[in-house]
Amino acid sequence: MKQITRNTALVATAAAVLAGPSSPPAASAAPAVRPLEWGRCAGPDLDPRQRCATVEVPMDYADPAGPRIGIVVSRIPSENPAARRGALLMIPGGPGGTSVDAPSEKGQRLPRAVREAYDLIGFAPRGNTPSTAVGCGLQYADLATSRLRPWPAPDGSVADNMLSARRMSDACASNGGELIRHIGTANVARDIDRVRAALGEPRLSAWGVSYGTYVGAVYGQLYPHRTDRIVLDSNGDPDPVRVQRAWLAGFERGVEDVFPEFAAWASAPGNPDRVARTAAQVRSRFLSLAARLDRAPLPRPGANPPVLDGNELRQAMLSALYDPDGFADLARLMRAAERGTALPAPPSPPEELLQNATAVGAGTICNDAAWPRSAEVYQRDVTDSRAAYPLTAGMPRNAMLCAAWPYRPRQQAVRITGDGPSNVLLVQNERDVATPLSGALRMRQALGRRAVMVTVDATGHDAYLANGNACGDRTVTDFLTSGRRPDMDVRCA
Repeated sequence: MKQITRNTALVATAAAVLAGPSSPPAASAAPAVRPLEWGRCAGPDLDPRQRCATVEVPMDYADPAGPRIGIVVSRIPSENPAARRGALLMIPGGPGGTSVDAPSEKGQRLPRAVREAYDLIGFAPRGNTPSTAVGCGLQYADLATSRLRPWPAPDGSVADNMLSARRMSDACASNGGELIRHIGTANVARDIDRVRAALGEPRLSAWGVSYGTYVGAVYGQLYPHRTDRIVLDSNGDPDPVRVQRAWLAGFERGVEDVFPEFAAWASAPGNPDRVARTAAQVRSRFLSLAARLDRAPLPRPGANPPVLDGNELRQAMLSALYDPDGFADLARLMRAAERGTALPAPPSPPEELLQNATAVGAGTICNDAAWPRSAEVYQRDVTDSRAAYPLTAGMPRNAMLCAAWPYRPRQQAVRITGDGPSNVLLVQNERDVATPLSGALRMRQALGRRAVMVTVDATGHDAYLANGNACGDRTVTDFLTSGRRPDMDVRCA
């Protein structure tokens, strides 16, 4: 769901996790954890107050005496010990994202009252560097976002996608070792409880974003008595059967929610990047341009792949709609392509980072819930999707590498319910391409009396202190600092 950077959407991993009535056996008491040994964090430009430590956890919680892996944790202590309430865990998006640097980065955007109330805690979820890392050793071409979150062929065929799924899943099985089989959301939640214990905290507050909302919800389901104040920001659909498949399908609705905002912006008089005179013309020109590039791609040296075809334009559209700040990039790309040229590709993260994040994303999405194995299932779904949602051209229902994943889920996914303390605040933008309001409403319904939801009249992925509004930000800050929530669901206009 969440991009590695604003310009590089993480694998087919803009998705998530869930499944049956019984929860995995995880909430049993954990053994005593050694005190943390804090030291210098690796990486440039970090706040000098940030320190890091490693928590050892079982690789397989069904075999707690077996091999161990390391989970790297970061911390910036409360800025006012006299006002300190506890620890605020910053749960990253993805799957495949990390929040190790978050206390030094987004954590410093938190209001001072929040920074005084909490130690800010980040972590690298299992499999993510600098924790014990996993990799699939994929071919470089398979690291392209349009391969990881695959688009059908111009004629709608999924045959090549099924071949890619087999090649990529075989690589993960060959190169991922035993750890790739134990990557998954429920295990991340178990790891978080080991981190909580190692921090010496009886309860943990959390701010989960995007995929992190699902992690936070699963943690609250497995360990309700260990939660304090939980903020879930930009929420996915916690469907207990389809999980990440439901998140990917959400792009259909998300694009339709956000593209009109782009079209209005791109048709506004006086805009130097204006694409057309009306919003309707922006949409038609985008669809026509994508179809033209399907037939006659343009060279794009330095990009992966090194062409701008229809699907690469569609992928650029999807990435741009995460944040209104990306609208100009899409408009300029459209105008250049209409002239017969292609703008340089945006910078990509280093291959090593992409390999690692891709493997974690693949392991999470494919291990959390079973995916169909039949090409016919995907072909039928893609055909229906292309007819109903032409902007996304069938991608949200297409076959990822999970269609050929060699392992079956070891447990049913955790079903999110209303059982537990009423200490959850959902914050959600009305127009969010990656986690649309329709999916967030399903999370709200699942949590029942435990949650209150703040719907923000804003556009973009990530609401609190990012693409939301002042009303929503104040509501979240007040909850974190005082514990006060609205008495009922509210809308911040």
